[in-house]
Amino acid sequence: MRKHWRGYAQYLESVYSKRVYRIGLDAGFSCPNRDEGRAGGCAFCDGTGASAMYQRSGESSFTHASPFDEELSKTAPIAVLSLEQRCSSLKDQIERGRSFLKRRYKAELFSAYFQAWTNTYADVATLKALYDAALDEGPFTELIISTRPDCITDEVLNLLKGYKSRVSKVWVELGLQSSNPQTLKRIGRGHDADCYILSAKALHSRGIGVCTHIVVGLPGETQGDFKQTCLWINKAESEAVKIHNLHVCGGTRLYDWYAQGEVSVPSLRRHVENSIWILRHLKKDIVVERLICETPNHRLVAPRTFPDKSAFLSLLEKTMEERDVWQGDLT
Repeated sequence: MRKHWRGYAQYLESVYSKRVYRIGLDAGFSCPNRDEGRAGGCAFCDGTGASAMYQRSGESSFTHASPFDEELSKTAPIAVLSLEQRCSSLKDQIERGRSFLKRRYKAELFSAYFQAWTNTYADVATLKALYDAALDEGPFTELIISTRPDCITDEVLNLLKGYKSRVSKVWVELGLQSSNPQTLKRIGRGHDADCYILSAKALHSRGIGVCTHIVVGLPGETQGDFKQTCLWINKAESEAVKIHNLHVCGGTRLYDWYAQGEVSVPSLRRHVENSIWILRHLKKDIVVERLICETPNHRLVAPRTFPDKSAFLSLLEKTMEERDVWQGDLT
């Protein structure tokens, strides 16, 4: 159990008396940022839409020791499936995910996690059919929807509110990444920080939890920017946060910038320092769901020598213990 920040496992056990495991799902969504006339995707997006590794059966032969594979970095078009095919795929993914989590972790409780791409980017009838198809394979403890702040409408809000009767908690994960307007423009996000605040407020008005995604180490950003982003997260009253250290993946604009020497990625020590700084500026009751990104090595250009999650978290906790600093002690 983490002592210096409010960890996710700690939160889940306090609410449900045991761990709850997410089944990451790809429901065949796209993203408005990839539509014609938009940015062609965010600068860091590699075209997998952050889908769960254990759901990508074509990549099962790769390991954490695998080298970067240039061929895999080529972005393939998103498959266009019928609604019936998408619902059927969700059922298969849930069966595969549940089996994996039971086998590896002896999991008993599960959440349906719509993880890949923008999971509110469709008409409400389509969203309902997909969410229902997943939840019908339950029981599930939580329903978690990952999306963008500019893809939250009143119709979506009311639909999500209706699922509160089927699960213990409905969450929406909002990708903010940074509150700096210049950074958001540079990476091609297509929305501003005000949009994030408005979406978080609207979700809370329906009793839906908010988890905020941020990326640490984006080009040009300093600890002053990280602090300002924390202030926005606190202002939005986000209940949880996911912190990702900057990763450079093949097939992205970020990769091109990195190859030209325009971008560097945070080292282990720099990410430890940045993480401590951010944690100290986040309210102490915010649940910290993640502190590092875990891109598979065969898709990762940089950093290549970063330690695994367990080693990083141990170093982070040891450093905070030595300095006697805590989440929220600078708020």
